[in-house]
Amino acid sequence: MSHVRTPQPKSRPAWLKSVRAALIATVAVCVVLLAFAWPTATSRVENLPVAVVGSQEQIDTVTQKMPDHLLELHPVANREDAVNGIRSRDVYGGIVLGEQPEILTASAASPVASQMLTGVGTNMQRGIDQQVIAGMQQALQKMASGGGAAPGGPGAPGQNGGAASDGTASGGAAQAQRGAGAQQAPGAPGATPPTVKVTDVVPLSDDDTRGSGLAIAGLPLTMGGMIGGVLISLLVTGVRKHLLAIALYGVLGGLALAGILQGVFGILQANYWVNAAATGLGIAATASVIVGLNSLIGRPGIAVGAVLTMFIGNPISALTQPKEFILPPFGEIGQWLVPGLSGTVLRDLSYFPEANIAGQIWALIG
Repeated sequence: MSHVRTPQPKSRPAWLKSVRAALIATVAVCVVLLAFAWPTATSRVENLPVAVVGSQEQIDTVTQKMPDHLLELHPVANREDAVNGIRSRDVYGGIVLGEQPEILTASAASPVASQMLTGVGTNMQRGIDQQVIAGMQQALQKMASGGGAAPGGPGAPGQNGGAASDGTASGGAAQAQRGAGAQQAPGAPGATPPTVKVTDVVPLSDDDTRGSGLAIAGLPLTMGGMIGGVLISLLVTGVRKHLLAIALYGVLGGLALAGILQGVFGILQANYWVNAAATGLGIAATASVIVGLNSLIGRPGIAVGAVLTMFIGNPISALTQPKEFILPPFGEIGQWLVPGLSGTVLRDLSYFPEANIAGQIWALIG
């Protein structure tokens, strides 16, 4: 009895596996680069919400000298309203116009926005100085054109020449002073030109003067949530055990991470226990997303949760720049993913206690 040999499928050459691995790795590294570089590369410095105090004529004069769409101005009644808007995080800063111009910033909200508003103040001061110089030049021109005396007049030689000369000089000086005063402050002759004052309403702490601490903290918080979610997915089974593990991880991880961020590096401010609760809530939310996706679709859910958190949520979280600068609508979307929610809550707890963060807290709980 003859045996019929079943044909065996041809195996792919080993070098094809190497090529496939190299191609997959290339695609992966390109995706990582795009995920982290894209928000910065496509960011636009425009539409920054800023409060403004002044008449409509003054506001129009200022906006005419600014690039289009640089600021989104919100007129308010007075300086106090502008300060309240900054502290409640409705705006990033304020511009006070009038006889005592002032730029209000909040470096704790965004060092980038604070620097931009400081530049606006510098340009305002330059414009005031140019007006004063132009007024002085006009006054000097008038003085020079009126300095000559008509023949036989009071300034003619031989007719009280010395006195006439002194009188002309003193009159010209007075005229120059009046012209400069009119340019410097209308209705206040001889006044010094106004100086644009810059006030940091909500400054950063001495331990984080550049504001990089909160931005840097976003990555370990995101990684921490991912690590917890992966380990719980792999080591724990059952819904109740999942929930217990996530809750314990949130408590213990929040206490530990807040202790490092606040006690060791001084990045977080305010009450330690409140910061620990917010930190724990953030990492528990990330872990729960990964554990939930793993329960729904199996092991691929871990990868989906990691990509959603690290490569989508973290880059558009607006931890390093205002969300208005990120290409719409991704800046706003990033504020409702876990990294953006956690970053906003921790920043507001540290520097903006008057801000309303109830929505962010409930979103993280959800």
